[in-house]
Amino acid sequence: MSHRPTTTTQIADVQRPAAEVLYAEELARLAAADANTPKPAGWQLAPRSVLMFVLGDESRRISPKFVGSRSLLERCIVALATNRGLMLIGEPGTAKSYLSELLAAAISGDSTLIIQGSAGTTEDAIKYSWNYALLLAEGPNDRSLVPAPLHRGMSEGKLVRFEEITRCPLEIQDTLLSILSDRVLAIPEREDDGRVLYARTGFNLIATANTRDRGVNEMSAALKRRFNFETIPAIASLSQEMDLVQRETARMLSRAGVPLTLPVELTEVLVTTFHELRSGKTGDGKTLESLTAVMSTAEAVSVGYAAGIHAYYYDNGKITSEHLMQSLLGSALKDAPEDRDKLRHYFNHVVKERRGVWRSFYDARRFLLD
Repeated sequence: MSHRPTTTTQIADVQRPAAEVLYAEELARLAAADANTPKPAGWQLAPRSVLMFVLGDESRRISPKFVGSRSLLERCIVALATNRGLMLIGEPGTAKSYLSELLAAAISGDSTLIIQGSAGTTEDAIKYSWNYALLLAEGPNDRSLVPAPLHRGMSEGKLVRFEEITRCPLEIQDTLLSILSDRVLAIPEREDDGRVLYARTGFNLIATANTRDRGVNEMSAALKRRFNFETIPAIASLSQEMDLVQRETARMLSRAGVPLTLPVELTEVLVTTFHELRSGKTGDGKTLESLTAVMSTAEAVSVGYAAGIHAYYYDNGKITSEHLMQSLLGSALKDAPEDRDKLRHYFNHVVKERRGVWRSFYDARRFLLD
């Protein structure tokens, strides 16, 4: 039985379906429209359709999935059509991983070839390993080889996603050098025709790196030369961030079977709070101390989602400022004690002066005092 959901019922049973499964209908329509359109070898969609899939197109019933500049996304797509990899860098929570997933889904029809970078990532987890029982019985051959994401991407002509590459030791990162240069993977254990794997057309690599990890395992200059770098910024527009948080929290609550949506006025409070604490400046120009915690759009979505879950199961389905505040604390207060003082200052000098729903948000500061 396949582990990838395909039917509506199977998709509903999965917490987070892959993008190519969740948006299968959109991808099929775009592919049909691309039937006679030139596209890079090995690509499922033409570059224009890849861009449309990511940014959305209301006239073609393609939903928007990512907030970012068109020019940045065009550069990302063009990079993947060349012989250089694509490196997405930025602060945590700026949707680097999600963008890499969307690009892989649109270009290769498969976003699941993922390498998760960490201090414990080994070369086996990147390239290939062996089934030792078969290796002893039959020697190194196709049956005994266990392909890792890079091997599969090269043999199938698909994009491979390398998440948080700078969390890997330098010697693990540099295993990519010859592959990105020559598009060849050597398998020295084999003595037959399989000792060298040549990448099929369509293969490339999308890597992501967190700017907060900079300096931990800095990439070598040689590896940097094999990537095109693009910085994914935080969403600058408050209205765009509000639209995204409103849409994503509604989608997540719906998938959880919770028939609620975050009220628009609470979405505004949530996004404004995150926006101001992230930028260190209020809408009217007052300077604030930024929190140590990452006040990203992704975190804001998680807070709105948690507030809806809390209200549904404990308070008869009415989302209030108190639910928002309690969820906010779990996101904003991590392991930096000084952040609690900064948050108190924000409530006492910014939130206190505002009217409307902000008053109930200010009253909910009592949870901050617990």
